[in-house]
Amino acid sequence: MHPFPLFDEIAILADNFERSYPHEIIAWSALRFGKELAMATGFGPEGIVILHILSQVAPETTVFYLDTGLFFPETYALRDNLGGLLGIKFLRLASSLSLAQQTEQYGPELWAREPDRCCRLRKVEPLRAFLKTRQAWITAIRLEQTGNRASARPIEWDAANGLVKVNPLVNWSQEQVWTYLHLFELPYNELHLKGYPSIGCAPCTRPVAEGADPRSGRWVGHKKVECGIHLQDEEK
Repeated sequence: MHPFPLFDEIAILADNFERSYPHEIIAWSALRFGKELAMATGFGPEGIVILHILSQVAPETTVFYLDTGLFFPETYALRDNLGGLLGIKFLRLASSLSLAQQTEQYGPELWAREPDRCCRLRKVEPLRAFLKTRQAWITAIRLEQTGNRASARPIEWDAANGLVKVNPLVNWSQEQVWTYLHLFELPYNELHLKGYPSIGCAPCTRPVAEGADPRSGRWVGHKKVECGIHLQDEEK
């Protein structure tokens, strides 16, 4: 497999795929990168859409998740359900620092005092170590999710991780995502029915009022809307 050549090729591809179906983008990615491609999932609605498509057009693709050890029980149950339904064996990535070791080194409940550091230890660092072994990764980000994602393209260069980033649903709306889930009768996290539109780690996720910003329940009390894995600042 030849390394991805030029930044101008990425720009051309981004333009070409701007109006493409996710199936086309994913199929191209699998053909272009083969075993050097991996997909990241947090088992959110967008990720489930991509997992369903991936199981059809590129079932051999590695799918991984970043297990902080702090997920809701409902999230782990969904993982197992999806694995059986779609025939996917998820690769678990985790920090080398156990929760007990983190508490010993940084004090109890680091996520409440320094959420950026906790996310970096439990998510960002394991992700970056893994992505060094790949040429491209698929994510489930969409333009309307946060301000940091508003300039994302279907194909782009991930400067923080040094590889190509593929965003098949970047131009989809939330309505399109849920229409797809219901159309194909796909499972989703039960917490979505209890006021949790965006679900992360249990200690850092709260339900929100109907009509509120979907990510306003994440890291309540902190000026934070991203865990850091989709930020391009090397210090995040």
